[in-house]
Formats: sequence, C-alpha cells, structure tokens
Amino acid sequence: MRLALGISYNGQAYQGWQSQLSGLTVQDKLELALRKFTTHKVSTLCAGRTDSGVHGLMQVIHFDTPLERTVASWVRGTNAFLPRDIAVEWAQVVPTEFHCRASALSRRYAYILVESPVRPSVDAGRVGWVYRPLDLDAMQQAAAHLLGEHDFTSFRAAACQALSPIKIIERIDISKRGAYWRFEFEANAFLHHMIRNIMGCLIVVGQHKQPPDWARHVLFERDRNAAAPTFSPDGLYFLGPRYAPHWGLPERTPAFDGLP
Repeated sequence: MRLALGISYNGQAYQGWQSQLSGLTVQDKLELALRKFTTHKVSTLCAGRTDSGVHGLMQVIHFDTPLERTVASWVRGTNAFLPRDIAVEWAQVVPTEFHCRASALSRRYAYILVESPVRPSVDAGRVGWVYRPLDLDAMQQAAAHLLGEHDFTSFRAAACQALSPIKIIERIDISKRGAYWRFEFEANAFLHHMIRNIMGCLIVVGQHKQPPDWARHVLFERDRNAAAPTFSPDGLYFLGPRYAPHWGLPERTPAFDGLP
C-alpha cells in the first residue's frame, strides 16, 4: 500500500532534508526509523526539500510498503525510533496515484523574524534577527511586485537544480506581533534559496536602504547579483503543501500554533 506521513522537525542539527554523501539529514533519520519499525528498507519522497537549518512543520512524504498497520501504529511506531527533534504528526493510507510532490497544488513557508537591539537567546536558531526597525508598508509594497507568475532568476541560488526559474507566487502576507514579524509565502513551487533571497530584499526595503520599487527592478534584472545577500535560514519554516480536498490530507499540525 502507499502511505503518506506528515513530518515536523527542528532543522538546527541537520544539513537539510535530503540524504547526501556527508552530513546528517532529516531524511536519513526518518528512513532509519522506518527501517527499524518495518524491518525492511524504506525509500521516501518528500513534497519539498528544505535547506540546512530550515525547520518543517508539515513536511509530507510518501512511500510504498507491503506491511499493513493502523495509521496510529505507524505514528507511534516510527516516533519510537526518531530523535526528539523529529516527529511523525500523522499517517494516512493514500491511493497509488497520489504523489506527495506532483499532487501538491502549492507550497507554504513562514519566516519568523525578531526585531530587537539584542540577538535572540531562547529563540536562537528558531528566528531570524534584525536590530534596525522595519517599515511594514514599505515591505508590503515591495512584496506586491513579486506576486504572480515571474522569472525569479534574481532570487535563485547558483546551485539550484530546478528546470525553470518561472514560478507563481500566490500570496505574501506580512504581519507583526510585539517584536516578532511573520512573513508567510505561498507559491506553486520555490527555487533553491528563493525565500531567503526574497527576505534579504524585503529587509533592505523595510530598513529604507532601497525604495519599494527596487524589488521590481531586482526581479526584472534576472541576475542574482542584483538582489540582496541571502538571509539567515534560522527563522524559515516549511508549513507544508496544499492538496486537493479529495485526498483528505491535513492542512496543518498543532505545531502551527506555536509560531508568532
């Protein structure tokens, strides 16, 4: 049968999601736990790979298995073999035509940023940080230039393996609660470092180092050198994909309520 799992993780200790020749990854830990629980090798596919230090609130993966267990057993059994900073939030049997990546309608991320004269301590590794005040209106004007279908080459990492730089950003929501800023992004897909590069540009505009229209100029330049430096991964959270309702998969986990 084909099984889908929703995974949450704190990315601080890992070199991103995807298995690689060197470095500890979330996928390695998950597949090791699944192998211990099932007693056979399990290869997983994910909805969206995350970079080193990036967190996940609802990464969705799928795999095929000959074993039949209750969904509750899959959750409890796999979590018994996972480290404390990774957890299976839910499990669900899905049709064989379901594909966690290809079936996704969109993907969602949030960036949590603290505006403070002092660097984070309790939140270290879990939030980005700026010490200069930010202008909400200026950042919203800049973000508006990025909505819709565009060539996002200026916001693409050199190592990006995507076949096309053309993506569709459906929304960018920016809000503030106390000292904490929340930037929420939804798009059909994202390029490597795309959100962190957008964050760098929004912060430059928010600190009045560039006018809001500069974001439009950066976009149309189609040149990574035209944009701001890549911002820290610390406050970036993969909120997970959205799927058509007929798949019956959750859209959020309890961890969503822990973000400002």
